Amino acid sequence: MKKNQTIPEQIWQLFCSVKLTIYTLVLLAVTSVFGTVILQNGAPEQYIRLYGQRFYNVIRVFSLDDMYQAWWFLTLIVILCINIVVCSIERLSHTWKIIFPDRIRFNPDRFRKLKNLESFTMEKSFDSLSTRCEAVLTKFCGNVIKERTDSGLVMYAEKGRWTRIGVYVVHFSILLLLLGALIGNIFGFKANLRLDEGADSDTVMDAKHRAPIRLGFTIRCNDFDVKFYKNGAPEEYRSNLTIIENGRQVLTTDIRVNHPLRYKGINIFQASYGTIPSDSVTLDIIDSIDKGVITRVFKPGRKLVLPDNAGIFTLDGLVPHFDFMGHNLGQAFVGHIAGPDGKEVQIGLPMKYPSFDKMRRGRFAFVIKEFEKKYYTGLEVTKDPGIYYVYAGFIMIIIGCWITFFMSHQSWFIELEQQGDSSVKISLSGTSNRNPQGMKLKIRKLSNRLKEE
Repeated sequence: MKKNQTIPEQIWQLFCSVKLTIYTLVLLAVTSVFGTVILQNGAPEQYIRLYGQRFYNVIRVFSLDDMYQAWWFLTLIVILCINIVVCSIERLSHTWKIIFPDRIRFNPDRFRKLKNLESFTMEKSFDSLSTRCEAVLTKFCGNVIKERTDSGLVMYAEKGRWTRIGVYVVHFSILLLLLGALIGNIFGFKANLRLDEGADSDTVMDAKHRAPIRLGFTIRCNDFDVKFYKNGAPEEYRSNLTIIENGRQVLTTDIRVNHPLRYKGINIFQASYGTIPSDSVTLDIIDSIDKGVITRVFKPGRKLVLPDNAGIFTLDGLVPHFDFMGHNLGQAFVGHIAGPDGKEVQIGLPMKYPSFDKMRRGRFAFVIKEFEKKYYTGLEVTKDPGIYYVYAGFIMIIIGCWITFFMSHQSWFIELEQQGDSSVKISLSGTSNRNPQGMKLKIRKLSNRLKEE
């Protein structure tokens, strides 16, 4: 920076510096590694257990637990955006003059000295060859500029001046990608919603701040269905959802994993599921002495006096995990028998193993006959208003890269020199701002086309 520059000029020079671009990109890359290594959006207890209290304090100060929405990370993205804009404006004026010149000029001596210059002689009239060369060059490039020389005629044509704008298309696409990310971070959300079968809700819970978010419409879970493999692992699960707005059913559809429902810019994903504690269970109570069976319907808290003063059985409820000798048997109904001597015996009835209690070898064995199994669906609800900017950015970056790497600004030069009454020397050369070897092959192709005539 120059000492006599004003502060605005110094700031402008700072933001049009390529070094600033490199430093910002390096910082973004390095800090992104932190976001990959360090657990994101976890509970304080998880960070303390993993990293200790001291390092957790550092994580909390610099928002490393939610790094991609931290103020300093968003500031780096904003700096990069400003840097790209200023650099583009700084260089665009020069590029604009190249693309849209007031008058196209060329220097014949420059083209005569090029290494790709090809020359040959043809036995035809000068006028017919000049007409042919102009027609071929027009077909290759477009408008042809002609100038007379002492010994003949020179022709100049060019195409692809506009391709120099390709780098600015790439710059613009990067801005769209960054803008989309910023809009999504600031105005979007990621939330969770649990719905029992038959239940509905118009409010979701923000996954980060645990704050309620009103959707503006209601989601109702009509039905949930799950299919299992033979080993008990879930094969597929789906939810049948209805969108209700202003008291009217707008849409009903099934959602599955990787097949979300999208409505008014909000995405509803199938994320998880679980079972709802059953209101009742039907048990067969088998007497091991006379093999008699008593069938009763139990609800949590219901008691049954067992025959022959064997005690009182009480169903306590449903537990999500039943542990037996260190093994998790899954969801189970649990109860207890209070004997006449005051002793209690715990009864565990895993849903997967209805006759499990027979192994206890008590006088009365409790067997699950049937129960109503209901599910809840776990939904992930997201909104990203910047996604369309991201889509546009990806499209623009493909277009910009295609222009930048596969298209070029080409200049063509043909000179005709009279070599006697019926002999004409033709010289061809050209330049390209990209792929000079390819340009050399094109000149040879043009030369062969003229020789064929």
